[in-house]
Amino acid sequence: MVQINLPENSKVKKGKYFKDKTGSKNLRKVNIYRWDPTSGENPRIDTYEVDMDNCPSKVLDILNKIKNEIDPTVAYRRSCAHGVCGSCAMNMGGKNGLACTTPHSDIEGDIDIYPLPHLKVKKDLIGDLDGLYKQYQSIEPWLKSNSKSETTEIIQSKEDREKLDGAYECIMCACCSTSCPSYWWNGDKYLGPAVLLQAYRWIVDSRDEEREARLKKVADEFKLYRCHTILNCTSACPKGLNPAKAIAEIKKMLATASL
Repeated sequence: MVQINLPENSKVKKGKYFKDKTGSKNLRKVNIYRWDPTSGENPRIDTYEVDMDNCPSKVLDILNKIKNEIDPTVAYRRSCAHGVCGSCAMNMGGKNGLACTTPHSDIEGDIDIYPLPHLKVKKDLIGDLDGLYKQYQSIEPWLKSNSKSETTEIIQSKEDREKLDGAYECIMCACCSTSCPSYWWNGDKYLGPAVLLQAYRWIVDSRDEEREARLKKVADEFKLYRCHTILNCTSACPKGLNPAKAIAEIKKMLATASL
């Protein structure tokens, strides 16, 4: 039988325990993944007792309360707090999502908070998104219209505009890609659901004149066809989008196109 062991320096250890000092009787335990690359120490799980009587409804509110009142060393991304920027994407209660839109009441028992799966960790809950954004850049996510001058408006019908619904709303938070086993295994070659959804958004835009070139760019054994329709991406999307459907539509276009 094959036995696989983690390297010693990657084993997650039990960390510090922060007891409540408010005297509240309405407490919840929050377990947070902690790792500082400059410390030379193993990752650990720190546990915090949080007074829920004085905490608003979202997981991000819990993190802000911990950082402001209990432990200022906790590191995480956050910005708009309205589910628009995607900064606070993380794994909460075993599921990817946005901390600012995830109610802590939806998580049963102790609240476990980890960085997004698969990503290299920069510190604590901050994942390294450099690879994802390089892939995003590779699909050239901007309008290409060589026949029109920069000062000429490109007209689009209402029907053509509606084809972008379900794609343009993507905020590139990476919840979908980091929930995808195919992306975990082939993240260096497979573009993943987030980037392929963005690719689809530009392929179907009637104002763009490079549809054929865009299709050729993703028509690759690894870039596109590592999708095995697992559908974790659709389940994880905090905006309610369907990346799996967009990927299927690209495959359908390639099956019927003469490239």
